Amino acid sequence: MRFTIYLLLLCLASDSVAEDPDLGQALYIGDDLLKNYQPRSSLTLKQNLVPRAKYPVVDVHTHFPATVEPDFLIDRMNELNVKRVVNLSGGWGNELDELLNRYYKLDPEKFIIFCNIDFSRIDEPEFGNAMARFLELAHARGVKGLKIFKNLGLTVKNKKGEIVPIDDPKMDPIWRKAGELKMPVLIHAADPVAFFKPIDRFNERWLQLHRHPDWSFFGPQFPAREEILEQRNKVMKKHPKTNFVGAHVGNSSEDLGYAGRALDEHPNFSIDMSARVAELGRQPYSARKFFIKYQDRIMFGTDRYPGRPTQPRYKIYYRFLETDDEYFDYYDNDFPPTGEWKIYGIFLPDEVLKKVYYQNAERLLGLGE
Repeated sequence: MRFTIYLLLLCLASDSVAEDPDLGQALYIGDDLLKNYQPRSSLTLKQNLVPRAKYPVVDVHTHFPATVEPDFLIDRMNELNVKRVVNLSGGWGNELDELLNRYYKLDPEKFIIFCNIDFSRIDEPEFGNAMARFLELAHARGVKGLKIFKNLGLTVKNKKGEIVPIDDPKMDPIWRKAGELKMPVLIHAADPVAFFKPIDRFNERWLQLHRHPDWSFFGPQFPAREEILEQRNKVMKKHPKTNFVGAHVGNSSEDLGYAGRALDEHPNFSIDMSARVAELGRQPYSARKFFIKYQDRIMFGTDRYPGRPTQPRYKIYYRFLETDDEYFDYYDNDFPPTGEWKIYGIFLPDEVLKKVYYQNAERLLGLGE
């Protein structure tokens, strides 16, 4: 008996198709195989491409190494109307020295550097106090904030092999010092919902997780996503004088109700929109209401940098924020990086757009216009 199955997969998912680099996505229906399946919409819709943001932009979520030429960055920033970039990959030691010398000293208003924590020292008895002193020294040299990557609470382990939670008391001196220095803490806690689910036919990010299997945190060896977010919330409640920024819509872009409750319950919490336009843009009614309601707490971010050649995001983000365009790609590369869907614009009012693009970030960072 013949039956029909509908299965969307990536060529790298099996050895038999990995030999064909041009296969791309494949659609199986019964016994038929359609290679490199890329359907094109028949809809006739207006296209409002936005090459430059309507207002100056502060990108609070970028990553770039010291090998990127400052002149190149400045040229691309001018083209895209990006006023300032916040490099969250400052690191510590020689890496931080190099970034400060190459970018911050060139233009401290345009290139803003955040430092990071060396968790290889987590078992040192004075870890928290030592890192707090590091923050003081970094701040004195021009570092504006602290970025915490998702490894805290997820993969950072102590010498006993235990995962170090975000709300570990060892971290308290760090959170406290950041508050004293008025250094915002941009924290990536947990990850998308799909990354904590089985990689099976029900997982909407099946394609992405097959490209990046190490991004999966499904299994008993990892804490639950909800547990990690709750650890973050406990820290924010315990340290009300420290400003926290939740990366990627606080990693709650699939549940804007939860994101809103976190903002309501924690006045010292704000979010950036980086790397979540795919999620936001497929729920345009909810996203627009969310942006308008929390217009003072949302900041622009891309998780890229101006001029990055792979998967550029700026123009797509501008189109999402500024237009009422329908059913367009959230990516500008050969494959959907997140999942198989299109997005819609949320045409924010000008007063909201200004806050998201630059006013909220400049207020948080203590920068004038």
